[in-house]
Amino acid sequence: MAEKKGYVIAQITNDDIESLLCFLRKFFFRDEPLNLCVGLLDEQPTSVDYEKYCLDSIPDGISLKAVSPSGDIIGVCLNAIVNRSDDFEEMECFDPKFRITQDLIDTINIELDIFGRFSYVDKLIDIRVLSVDEAYRGQGIAKALLDKTKRVASENGFQMIKTDATSHFTALAVTKLGFECIYTLNYADYKDEDGKVIFTPEAPHTCVRTLVYQLN
Repeated sequence: MAEKKGYVIAQITNDDIESLLCFLRKFFFRDEPLNLCVGLLDEQPTSVDYEKYCLDSIPDGISLKAVSPSGDIIGVCLNAIVNRSDDFEEMECFDPKFRITQDLIDTINIELDIFGRFSYVDKLIDIRVLSVDEAYRGQGIAKALLDKTKRVASENGFQMIKTDATSHFTALAVTKLGFECIYTLNYADYKDEDGKVIFTPEAPHTCVRTLVYQLN
C-alpha cells in the first residue's frame, strides 16, 4: 500500500466489491461522457451489465483504488490483463445503452489489432476505468493511480499499458505521463446504419483515443 498526500493507493480486492460498485454508481456511471450521452442511468439506478464488465478485471489483481484517511474510496483505476493468446469474445449484454458504448470499444479494438501492430507485445494492461470522486479532483489522484499502474506493469513483465480514452480529460491525464496516441476516432464520424451520428457528447469530448505506454 503506497501513501500519497493524505490518501493511500492500494490493490482492489473482493472485499472492496460493494464499496467499489457504490463509487461507480455515484461517479463513473453518471459523469463519463458516453454514459451521459446515451443516458445510461436515466431510467435505472445502475447498469448491471456495466457493473459486471467493471468487476471482470478484479480477479486479475492489478486494479487500484485511492482511499481517503476515513477509509472511503475516492478514486479507482480498473486494470485488466490482456494476453496475445486471448480469443476475442463479445460480452453478453442485455442493457442496450451499455451495448452501444461497448460496441464502440469492440470496433476500435478490432480495427486497431494491437497485437498485430506491436509484434513484441505478448501481454498488456488495459485500463478500463479511471475515475476520481469529484470532491477530490485536481489533487493528483488520477496521476497517483496511473503511476502505480506503471510500476505494477514494470514489476510484472508487461510490455505495454493501453487505454481507450473516451474522455478528453482522461486522454490529457495519460498523455502527461508519457502515453502515446495511436488511434483516434471522431465521434462525428461514428454512425449507425442509417448514417446518424451515435454519440454527441458535450465539448471538449470530440473523439475517442487509444493511447499506449510502452515499457522497455
